[in-house]
Amino acid sequence: MSYQTDRSRRGFLKMASLIAGGSLVAPALMAESLLHTKAPTDVDIETLTEWRISGAHWGAFRAKVVANRLVEVEPFEFDRYPTRILDAVPGIIYSPARVRYPLVRLDWYKHRHNSDTSQRGDNRFIRVSWDEALDLIYESLERIQTQFGPWALHTGNVGWRSVGQVHSCGNHMLRAIAMHGNSVGTAGDYSTGAGQVIMPYILGSTEVYSQGTSWDIILEESDVIVIWGSDLVKNLQVGWNTETHEAYGYLEQLKEKVADGEIRVICIDPVKSMTANYLNAEHLYVNPMTDLAVMMGIAHTLWKEDLYDKEFLETYTLGFNEFLPYLKGETEDMVEKTPEWAAEISGVPANTIRELARTMAQNRTQLMIGWALQRQQHGEQPYWMAAIVAAMLGQIGLPGGGISYSHHYSSVGVSSSGASMPGAFPLNLDFGREPKYKSTDYKGYSNFIPVSRVVDALLEPGKEINYNGNKIKLAPYKMAIFSGANQWHRQQDRNKMKRAYRNLETVVAVDYAWTATCRFADIVLPACTPYERNDLDVYGTYSNRGIIAMHKLIDPLYYSKSDFDIWREFSKRLNREKEYTQNRNEMQWIEKIYMDCYNENYPKGFYMPSFREFWERGYVLFPEGKPWVRHADFREDPEVNALGTPSGFIEIYSRTIASYGYEDCKGHPIWMEKAERSHGGPKSDRYPLWLQSAHPDNRLHSQGCEATKMRESYAIAGREPVFISPIDAEKRGIKHGDLVRVFNDRGQLLAGANVNNNFPEGVVRIFEGAWYSPLDETIGSIDTYGDPNTLTMDVGTSSLSQAPSANTCLVEIEKFVGVAPAPTGFHGPTVVDIDGNETVEV
Repeated sequence: MSYQTDRSRRGFLKMASLIAGGSLVAPALMAESLLHTKAPTDVDIETLTEWRISGAHWGAFRAKVVANRLVEVEPFEFDRYPTRILDAVPGIIYSPARVRYPLVRLDWYKHRHNSDTSQRGDNRFIRVSWDEALDLIYESLERIQTQFGPWALHTGNVGWRSVGQVHSCGNHMLRAIAMHGNSVGTAGDYSTGAGQVIMPYILGSTEVYSQGTSWDIILEESDVIVIWGSDLVKNLQVGWNTETHEAYGYLEQLKEKVADGEIRVICIDPVKSMTANYLNAEHLYVNPMTDLAVMMGIAHTLWKEDLYDKEFLETYTLGFNEFLPYLKGETEDMVEKTPEWAAEISGVPANTIRELARTMAQNRTQLMIGWALQRQQHGEQPYWMAAIVAAMLGQIGLPGGGISYSHHYSSVGVSSSGASMPGAFPLNLDFGREPKYKSTDYKGYSNFIPVSRVVDALLEPGKEINYNGNKIKLAPYKMAIFSGANQWHRQQDRNKMKRAYRNLETVVAVDYAWTATCRFADIVLPACTPYERNDLDVYGTYSNRGIIAMHKLIDPLYYSKSDFDIWREFSKRLNREKEYTQNRNEMQWIEKIYMDCYNENYPKGFYMPSFREFWERGYVLFPEGKPWVRHADFREDPEVNALGTPSGFIEIYSRTIASYGYEDCKGHPIWMEKAERSHGGPKSDRYPLWLQSAHPDNRLHSQGCEATKMRESYAIAGREPVFISPIDAEKRGIKHGDLVRVFNDRGQLLAGANVNNNFPEGVVRIFEGAWYSPLDETIGSIDTYGDPNTLTMDVGTSSLSQAPSANTCLVEIEKFVGVAPAPTGFHGPTVVDIDGNETVEV
């Protein structure tokens, strides 16, 4: 039986693949070819062949399995715009970087917590049994809780875990460890750390993870769409749950409306994005990290030319009169924020800023703000200022107007069905249950750390920092556990991490691929991939379009186990296995979660078949929902439908934030220079190129980089590409395809030059998620593949959110001369015996 997808539907792929000169292009949403592995020919293939269904962050798919081997994947028949990232699925399963069996770092095995931590990262490991590995983790936890207490254990979970509601790796790890004792957790995440903290003060919710105005309404009502620092075509390939890709259908319609002159789309970005190219939109270049200045120039024009909505400000906002003196240059730096002032900083001509302000005021305008704007030093400021511009336009809550911070994410803007979605394996302990070690004495340290400050806690133990109106004392934890969270991808400044990790006594990593997090761990447990166990998942993170069965495609390879089985085995050491599993096995949990959802949906009128029928069919689909306008209820009655801000109104000036007394985040947005900035900014004389580490277009963060054939399809000179303008390349004697060294004071890496017209002078890009592949474990060692976080700055955005500032980063590039070392990151560890002699794997 074949589920071959019609790959010519509506011509989206053809149009997407023709843009941007063939280098920085839209994803191949209808994959031209998928990996085919030859099946045995000396047996009856038909009797050994099955088609099974599964899901991933990049979409649902059908898999052809022959004799317990995956040989082909095809997009789910209801996914009209599948992404070529599906090509990576076989490569993920059969990657040479698979973690094959439990492993322990050589020197840690010999000396336990007294090991030589400068050897961490040397990639020498001893193979052990599952029982021994779990015993070692248990013994380490016992020592931590009895000798120190909960402040000495860090449980790292934040990250894009694999999809699946039962095998949610973070839930399993946190539930199991909580049965033993308390630990230090984290606050925030790396994707939206600044935005999710600042926006509740301004608009009453995080906004970055909120459903936005429905695309149906935007396409019908908007005259102008301003896409600011966001690349929808690239980023909508993936979703938090199994992605439907429904938003691409609306982008296809938007393209037609742009061509017909019905909607004007303006992309504001240092780079001409895939979205700008696909839509044939207007592109407004802005110097990196100067968006705030442009926004202030717009606000100044709206005020100066009396184009702003005074009635809206009076009815729905607080604090404009406190902000206006700064705009007029009467406070702080005493500089009027005119378009001319903004032009000098941003590179956007003053008249262009004025015309943009007039266009936005005279038309129904939808602002779409990307997450990249807040991943910089003082990243809270442009997010806040964008909301002020939207408020001055007075269109918040109107169909086709207002502001969104999420339309590039998980098909936000696709109307929700309204159906309930399945829950997950329980994170918390059962009611009335307590950990073995009940201590909550953190010795004065905080029981959480802002997530991007976890390295600072190791380098500056006990340091007290500001965070969101509170004082946080950083706990100098001694043991860390990571499950399905690649800490050595998401954190900035690799050499700083190397120094910090030398202060850790024990690191545990649970994963299916030999990531750098595994390489720099002491104990590594092999989880199976999501395709080697049964599960179910939400289909459509925001649309709630349905439920996808995740059939086990093949048996777990090597000695890997599911997260459920790993932590169930651990719970036996506490004599709490029945409590951990609630006396259910894998399939019983899947059925329970499904039936709980069934019972929630029945009164709502959403039909769901029996569990058996669902499991055989592989999916349940729900009807489309009703279009919706963000903030419409607030606009209709701001008292009854008050926002979640301290006042209930939009806060242009925040008395609460002002009361914190932070110099780097005051009561209203202000322009602050960065520690380093290109185009004449600080340090640009030495390092003139601004490095943008955007989300990749061929994988999900670091997931899929280990898939050899997929990686080879976009690598240059066997490395991660660095995109560079023809002008910058010519200045440095670099040609397309050359191997280059990218460097600054923080580190150095090798990459392949992609000379690309979509990039202006002074701006380069390396996609984040490239696997860190150091030549060796020493500090300063060159990264042989191209991880941009070898170069990025590790400082908090501000005292308010302490979020990552990855986009505040300058570099220089030169052509690499000499014999280049091969990339080190895409194979497993060096397995040795107790004397350090390499052994033969079996």
